[in-house]
Formats: sequence, structure tokens, C-alpha cells
Amino acid sequence: MKKTTKSGRRPSAKGNSAKQHSGSGDVDKYLAKAPHPARTTLQKIRAVIRSAAPREATEAISYGIPAFKYNGMLVAYAAFANHCSFFPASGDLLKEFAEDLRDYPCSKGTIRFAVDKPLPAALVKKLVKARVAKNEAKLKAKKAR
Repeated sequence: MKKTTKSGRRPSAKGNSAKQHSGSGDVDKYLAKAPHPARTTLQKIRAVIRSAAPREATEAISYGIPAFKYNGMLVAYAAFANHCSFFPASGDLLKEFAEDLRDYPCSKGTIRFAVDKPLPAALVKKLVKARVAKNEAKLKAKKAR
């Protein structure tokens, strides 16, 4: 059965409309379940992402983890048993910022860091702003077609 809103319409899966459910309550629930010190670390990461992302960016739970969306997936973050992760939603970004990330274990699309030590705010801001630029460029190219 397909989900519908109170008005009987199906919720939109795309877009960043201000009318769209922000998902911040779902993210709050995710963070409330995270054990300390990971919870505090992720709350700091969330605040930095919010400060760097455009006001139109929305929060959501995507693939079971907190994420920000802006013209598509922006970034995500999560707590795991022995580490936290930041997902820049672009393997290219990991290559582009390889020098900045040299102190962190990275894989295809993940930056891992200690549960009790968030990534530096300046690094998170650089990654978020780079993702915003990539998403905006992708949208502009799509509109130009």
C-alpha cells in the first residue's frame, strides 16, 4: 500500500520544497539512540553541516542514517560500533580533498573518525560547500539540456 499524506496525496520523494517534511525529528530519534560519546560527536557534525549547508537543505534518514539533501543527496553521517563516518556522497570529493583527509581512514565513499573526536569543523564545511557546488552545477547542467 502506498503512503499518502492527510490531503490524500503521496509525499514527494524528490525536491527541497519548504513544504516538504524536514526529517529533523527522525534525525533527532536516530541521535537519541546513539551511545555516548558518539551521540555528542554526531551532534557536533550535524551542527557544522547545518551551518555550511544552504538554508533550503533538508534533513532526512536515508539508508538508515542521518543525511542532508540539497538538489539531491548532499552528505550523510553515522555512528557505528567502533567509529563514526561522514559520507560526502562523492568518491571524487575524497580524491579532491585527499591531502586534507590524509589523517583519516577513507574508503570508496566514507571518511571514518573516532567516536569521541569529530572531524574538524573547517574540514566538514569545506566538504559540504564542495558538495553544494557539485549539486548546483549538476542541476544547472540538467536545466541547460
